[in-house]
Amino acid sequence: MVSPSSKELFIQGVTLDGKTFRPSDWAERLAGVMSQFRPGGAQRGSHLGYSTWCIPTTMNGIKCVVVHRDLQAHEPMAWDFVLNFARDNHLQVAEACLIPDEAPDRKKG
Repeated sequence: MVSPSSKELFIQGVTLDGKTFRPSDWAERLAGVMSQFRPGGAQRGSHLGYSTWCIPTTMNGIKCVVVHRDLQAHEPMAWDFVLNFARDNHLQVAEACLIPDEAPDRKKG
């Protein structure tokens, strides 16, 4: 079950029994299918880049797709599609938030 308070979900390319999910480009394929679902809706050429709501990435050597909660509010069927994809393929899903590579400097007190 996905918590309604989480902002992002990480669909990981590892099955619930710990096996690497195949094909190796599954994250790019899923994000490509979801490219039309984006802030402002699909526009000319939007299929050429990923949506900010569904981004493929690699974390600790594991392919992942980061899915933002805004997708659910704007396109509930697309949200259900990605969750069903994860469930049907027995993929691990984690609630988290993507943080920038570099944290801003903090003032010393």
